[in-house]
Amino acid sequence: MSDVIYTVRQFNREVRQLLESSYQKVWIEGEISNLAAPSSGHLYFTLKDEEAQIRCALFRNRRLRLRCTVENGLAVHLRGQVSLYEVRGEFQIIVDYVEPAGEGILRRKFEELKQKLDREGLFDMSRKRPVRRIPRCIGVITSPTGAAIRDILSTLKRRYPVANVLVYPVAVQGAQAAPQIVQALAQANHAPLCDVLILSRGGGSLEDLWAFNEEAVVRAIHASQIPVVAGIGHEVDVTLSDLAADYRAATPTAAAESVSPDRGELAGELTARSRRLQIVMDHALQQQAQHLDLLASRLRHPADRLHAHRQGLANMSARAFFASQANRHQQEITTLRLRQRLNSVSPHLLLEKNHLYVDNLDQRRGRLCRNLAINPARELSSLAARLHGLSTRHTLQRGYTILRDAVDGRVVSNATAVQRGQALEAELAHGWLQCTVDRAHTRSRRPTVRAHGPGKATTRSKRN
Repeated sequence: MSDVIYTVRQFNREVRQLLESSYQKVWIEGEISNLAAPSSGHLYFTLKDEEAQIRCALFRNRRLRLRCTVENGLAVHLRGQVSLYEVRGEFQIIVDYVEPAGEGILRRKFEELKQKLDREGLFDMSRKRPVRRIPRCIGVITSPTGAAIRDILSTLKRRYPVANVLVYPVAVQGAQAAPQIVQALAQANHAPLCDVLILSRGGGSLEDLWAFNEEAVVRAIHASQIPVVAGIGHEVDVTLSDLAADYRAATPTAAAESVSPDRGELAGELTARSRRLQIVMDHALQQQAQHLDLLASRLRHPADRLHAHRQGLANMSARAFFASQANRHQQEITTLRLRQRLNSVSPHLLLEKNHLYVDNLDQRRGRLCRNLAINPARELSSLAARLHGLSTRHTLQRGYTILRDAVDGRVVSNATAVQRGQALEAELAHGWLQCTVDRAHTRSRRPTVRAHGPGKATTRSKRN
């Protein structure tokens, strides 16, 4: 025996967690009773059978997705999560889906068969066949006494009264419905008189429409060589025959409209095509008339054609005469040009030209010899005179002096480059002077310059 002591809340919570982890989703069948619908939108009821009952809660967000109405006394199949309401310690089911008991079995059978046939490709959209726009014969597979056949025939009479309609009477509800529908599809394909088949019936419950969910019917529709249009029930009713058909219509009337062109639209289209045909024919006749006019203009009397040929022959003779004259004139010009070219390359002319060329070369040789004897002496004298005029010695002889720094021998050309007391050397045409700067002037006026040294100015030989 465990020594752990729980509070009520702790125990209820642990029991709830244990239940929720042990049962994920469960299906339960029973009858609804004690239904309560508070203002919150949730539903609370008891699901019972002959020997037991259990509390259930259907919250508002799940309730809005249901296709059926939940009411007292309704036998249902529900799916939900096992749980425990901790506040009261009540065992309950949190419901997420509810369906009527009989319909639920059919619905699950419907889904299983749908998945099976879908895996086999019976609902593949790529295998759908187009419906002929203007069929000659329309086959209708339905009950001969139901409202569907009346709606289909009235619609075809209103929209497309010239169509041939072949009715295959079958039962559309009950045990004999599926075999009769399969036989009618086989009969229509065995003698292919129809361009399209309409498989139809009025609305009803899932049980009423179950014949159109039979596997044999679906496979017969898929195997049909004639396109099949399904108009079964109302817009919300979807059967496996709808999915296997080449085209699904919402109602029998819509199915009849889908296979029949509107006679008003056909009349308008025929009128438009008639107008286009008239325009094309008028254009073709106009082109043929223009072609005939052209041929008539080209058709002439034989005498006129002979005269035209004579005129052409005369023109050709004149052109041949003028062409021969022009050819002879061109030959004369060519001969004259060739004679001129022959004269230009005559040996006598070339010899005379070469004699003149040799005389010219001899004259140029004489002038060149005289120039070579006279010009070098004259040029040497001129260069010597220019060299003498540019020599430093000649410049010094004119009274100029080269002033250098006594320390590094740098030539002084600017008064700002020396300082007072700085020793300088002045190079003259004959000798040197050692000087000391007494004062430097940067103005253009030449000051009185006094040069003195430790003794008299002396001369010395030029440095190397």
